Amino acid sequence: MEKNITFASTNQNKFLEVQSILSTRNISVDFSQIHLVEIQSDSLEGIAREKAKTAFAKVGRQVIVEDDGLFIDNLGGFPGQYSSFVFRTLGNDGILKLLAGSAKRSAYFRSLIAFYNGITLSISDGRVDGRISDRVTEGGWGYDPIFVPDGTNLTFAELKKSKNEYSHRKRALEKFALWYLKF
Repeated sequence: MEKNITFASTNQNKFLEVQSILSTRNISVDFSQIHLVEIQSDSLEGIAREKAKTAFAKVGRQVIVEDDGLFIDNLGGFPGQYSSFVFRTLGNDGILKLLAGSAKRSAYFRSLIAFYNGITLSISDGRVDGRISDRVTEGGWGYDPIFVPDGTNLTFAELKKSKNEYSHRKRALEKFALWYLKF
């Protein structure tokens, strides 16, 4: 079986996290920086599945893609599977405005790693519960400056390198690695 896996994404930060986490399992990952059109769906799984198939068609070898979402309880799960679009349009400040005056700030991040090699499609998921902070902190990327995982009082951005101790992406990648090494 082919040992190298290609991570397909436009997000260099995600690739660095994926590479760092999978290297601890002796899984080699290279990066294909390609834009993947996401289908419009209420299903994170459906989006990840289609993204993996599209990525495989573009790179011609086994791939993994990642799709994730920030689900805020007080907003009915919003932004959820639309997290990327909402981040580009509202940003962290917009999320904080939506939660202004709200005592209930619980949220969770969910990550799906989808593998496809032209025959086998596998999806591994990871979740981390936490809350939305009341301010935007320095550093990080995406929603890292406003998400505080359970077990700490620091945002993902403030955790810096120790983010992976709590990360939804790490949990999904570890499940993927266990599956892949047996595959």
